[in-house]
Amino acid sequence: MLRIGPLTPATNLLLAPIAGYCDLAFRTICREFGGLGLACTDLLSPQGLLRGTATSLDLAKTNDFDKPIGMQLYGADPEIMAQGARWAVEHGATVVDINMGCPVDKVTKKDGGSKLMTDLSRAVAIAKRVREELEKCPVSAEEWARRVNGSSAFVESHAPIAHNECRMPNAECRASGTITIPLTCKMRLCWHTSDFESGQACSPHLARMLADVGVAMVTVHGRTTEMKFSGVVQHAGIARVVEEVGGTIPVIGNGDVRTPEDARVMIAKTGCDGVMIGRGALAAPWLFRNTWALLSRGEHVPPPPEAEQLATIRRYFDLMRTQRDDRYAIYQINRRISWFAKNLQRPLPGGKMESVKPFKEAIRLARHADEVLDALERFGRGELRGAVAMAEAEDAA
Repeated sequence: MLRIGPLTPATNLLLAPIAGYCDLAFRTICREFGGLGLACTDLLSPQGLLRGTATSLDLAKTNDFDKPIGMQLYGADPEIMAQGARWAVEHGATVVDINMGCPVDKVTKKDGGSKLMTDLSRAVAIAKRVREELEKCPVSAEEWARRVNGSSAFVESHAPIAHNECRMPNAECRASGTITIPLTCKMRLCWHTSDFESGQACSPHLARMLADVGVAMVTVHGRTTEMKFSGVVQHAGIARVVEEVGGTIPVIGNGDVRTPEDARVMIAKTGCDGVMIGRGALAAPWLFRNTWALLSRGEHVPPPPEAEQLATIRRYFDLMRTQRDDRYAIYQINRRISWFAKNLQRPLPGGKMESVKPFKEAIRLARHADEVLDALERFGRGELRGAVAMAEAEDAA
């Protein structure tokens, strides 16, 4: 079992903090399918949290079903990061994570994200200061149990499919008295690809240094900053980190996990303690369930039937409307339907695949909630499909 300081998640599968996509609604549908051990918020600006800006507060939004939850902070100032960590503890975090892996310019140009891997002393100083602050604001055993398990009444009333469980023994909570929220870090292999290729990647050394200052777990995305999201994940780079820390803290592998078999292969090739899934889950929020079935029981679970996939899209849209408003929900479904619809294609005679482009276009062009709901209903009736559209065109001719 994966152990992150005082936390023992139900599985060793984690949802990555996907910038722009890892909102509360999406985390909810992933949890409802099951198999998810720990989810993380979108990356959070500590300055935004401390100022109370609407965007930061929305990205940090959680509830009692969304447990256990990690809150990921990015930045380069140890004191501001420490105060952001305190804010996260005060607002429900089960785990606080420091982003040392984001390759996006708007983050690295402010010396945050993977830019920290070019200055290991600064990276370690931030982790040390954040850890010190976390030790100053422990939570009670009762509060910790709630952050691990959530509210059972809330879970039962908000999980129509299935909910994941993650429990810490009550005796351990009582014996602890208070619990310090664990600190984790997410990194890449290094900045320059040439450093990795020459065996000079800094991630093994950084991981060991972080463990020495109290970091409870590291996640390693198996690419360099220069690679961004191109190329192939380097399992050998993750394995080097696993070897360097020598079991002192768990190491989570991340990158190119799109199927349950990808996760199995990553663990086998790297020796990592668990797998963090990012973009692969955007098209298949049931991926955690299916992956856990393979890892724990050797069972190959097929994707949900079409009707259940459509119900999942509808569920996400309804959650966005409830948690924000119609305008924001429509914006999100417009941009995310390409991900959600990837698994809706059906094989046709002759080795071809049915096109779902008419359905995706109907959702993309929707400007009112009723238009989104109508498109979902029509697709469920067999309309808005490439094959149907071609037949209708022939009839009209």
